[in-house]
Amino acid sequence: MENSSSSSAVADKGMSSESVKRCGGFLKGVGTSDTIPPQFETKEFFSDFIRGLLKVDRIERGRLSCFLSVKPSAMNSYGGLHGGAVASVAEMVSIACARTVVGKDKELFLGELGISYLSAAPRNAELNVNASVVRSGRNLTVIAVEFKVKDSERLAYTCRATFYNMPVASL
Repeated sequence: MENSSSSSAVADKGMSSESVKRCGGFLKGVGTSDTIPPQFETKEFFSDFIRGLLKVDRIERGRLSCFLSVKPSAMNSYGGLHGGAVASVAEMVSIACARTVVGKDKELFLGELGISYLSAAPRNAELNVNASVVRSGRNLTVIAVEFKVKDSERLAYTCRATFYNMPVASL
């Protein structure tokens, strides 16, 4: 392992200096290592940001529907909805959907979140986000989530979340 000349990062000796330079240039271009402005360092900032993109449409036992606005602040450098935003929405909507069938006496622990990124959702699009319970038992709840572009009904992302239902700790 050797230090690259442009930073304190360590590069594998088997990598060419050109590959290291290209990778470092890409990471710098997307803002890696930039300082986060203080106004974004507040508690719950990210959760508030994600909730601001969502509008609940319908809640039923075992089902939840929302609208997701693809705002410029949630887009990646390639012009689509950022994958982290997709994952955050999927987690939030999955928890809410699971709560329609899992009692308050159970704590939900996210054990697995699998996402298929099928196509990018474009700027200013509105997505229909539909979550449904696939299975819910004493110890496990599985939720499926679909993200479809509202205008075309094109499937953009799918998700499956697995939660462990645990008794709430009594202290």
